[in-house]
Amino acid sequence: MAYLPGLAMRRIADLYPGRAKTDARDAFVIADAARCLPHTLRPVDVGDEALAELEVLVGFYDDLADEATRISNRIRGLLTGIHPALEHAIGPQISHPAVLEALSRCGGPASIAKAGRHKLAAIAKVHAPRLGDKLVEAIMTALGEQTVTVPGTAAADTVLPRLADSLKTILQQRKQGAEQVERILDAHPLAGVLTSMPGIGVKTAAHICSKSATPPISPPRGIWRPTPASPRSPSAPAPASRANISPRAQPPAHTDVRPRRLRRPVRLTPGRALANTTPYRRGAGGVLHGA
Repeated sequence: MAYLPGLAMRRIADLYPGRAKTDARDAFVIADAARCLPHTLRPVDVGDEALAELEVLVGFYDDLADEATRISNRIRGLLTGIHPALEHAIGPQISHPAVLEALSRCGGPASIAKAGRHKLAAIAKVHAPRLGDKLVEAIMTALGEQTVTVPGTAAADTVLPRLADSLKTILQQRKQGAEQVERILDAHPLAGVLTSMPGIGVKTAAHICSKSATPPISPPRGIWRPTPASPRSPSAPAPASRANISPRAQPPAHTDVRPRRLRRPVRLTPGRALANTTPYRRGAGGVLHGA
C-alpha cells in the first residue's frame, strides 16, 4: 500500500489539461501517477509482524461482533415469544448496560415483575443515570399490558440471565479488542490520514490496513496440500490433446448438411470487356453459366 501526498498530487495535477478539481479528475491523476510515476508514492508499511497482529485482532473483533449480534437476537426472539410488550420496550436497547444488568439480576418478565419498581430503579440509577427513570417506567408499563402467562415463561427466567451474562462478557471483550486495535493502528504512519476521512473511524481504518497488505503469492509450504482434483496440483492429470484421442473415441463429426453457397452470377453490361473469353450460355432463371 502506498500514499500520494497532497502537495505532490497537486503538482502532478498541474501537468494535466484542465483546472477543474473534481473527484473523478483527482482519481485519474492519482491512478496515472501510480502507474507512470511510482517514485512519487510513499510506501505505507509498518512491518509484517504489526500487520499480522492487526489482521488477527480485526478478525477476532469481527467474530465477537457476530457473536454479540447472535446473542442479542436470541434474547429478543425469546422475549418476543413470551412477552412481546416487554421486547418492544427494551428490545432496541438490549445492549445497554442497564438492560443487561436488569435481565442478569432479575431474569425474565415474571421475575422482573416480582422484583418490583424499587429494585429496577436501583439498577438503572447505577448503570443509566440519565435514562433510568424512563427505562423503568417503560418496563413497568410493558409488564402491565400482558396478563396471560405464556408456556415457557419459567424456563425463560432461567435462560435470560445466562444470555445476558454472555452478552455482557462479549461486549467487554469487544471493548478490550477495540483498544488493542487502536493501539496498533496508532503506530501506522498514515493512520491519521485514514481516520480524517469522512465516514472512516478506527474500526474501518483497521480493516483497510489489514486487508491492503500484499498477500503471499503462494501459501506456506506444508499448510495447504493440493489435491489431485485441483487444477494447480502437479499430480493432476493433464488434459488429453485431441491428437492423442483414438479415432474411435473422437466425437462424431457434425452431420448437418448445409447448402453450398451459390456463386454470384456475372452480369454483362454493354461496352464491358470480359477477361474470360469462355463462351457462356443462358440457363434457367437468366443466369449465365460457362460452357
